[in-house]
Amino acid sequence: MEANEAQELQEHAEHGSHESALRPVAFTMSVLAVLVAVTTVLGHRTHTEAVLDQNKATDQWNEYQAHKIRSNDTYLAADLLSVMAGADKGAAAKIAKGYAEHQAKWSDQTKDDMEKAEALEAKVEQAEARANRFDLAEALLEIGLVITSVTLLTHSRIYWYLGMVFALGGVASAVSVLLLK
Repeated sequence: MEANEAQELQEHAEHGSHESALRPVAFTMSVLAVLVAVTTVLGHRTHTEAVLDQNKATDQWNEYQAHKIRSNDTYLAADLLSVMAGADKGAAAKIAKGYAEHQAKWSDQTKDDMEKAEALEAKVEQAEARANRFDLAEALLEIGLVITSVTLLTHSRIYWYLGMVFALGGVASAVSVLLLK
């Protein structure tokens, strides 16, 4: 065997040992890429949930306003009727009684509408808080992935460890969504 061939075999062996030493780093990068994809999807779905709940809350507030306007219109009509009651006081009293019944019904309805709208707004706030945690998790996992990939270029494990720290922060942020109420 010539000296050239021996040196080539030695370089090949060293290159192979570098590859096997970097396998855990490559595997970590693969896992981080999957975690980034999962948190991205969960974050997008949570943002969509918040938007849909906000639309429902807006619709509920519109219904509240419609009932409130009807209630005010009925109240004004009853006031006007009481002032303008002329010749047929019995008919005016009957109409005023009907208005009073509607007024009571709409009063209860507006309270229910307001409670439903406030509950939907609380759901929006919860969804936004969860989405923010998923966004933070996504960012930290992406940072961890990029820093970990620097290990492949530098062959310095410090970047792998630093990337893992960011990745653990991202995982903690994603898991913290379960703790939100």
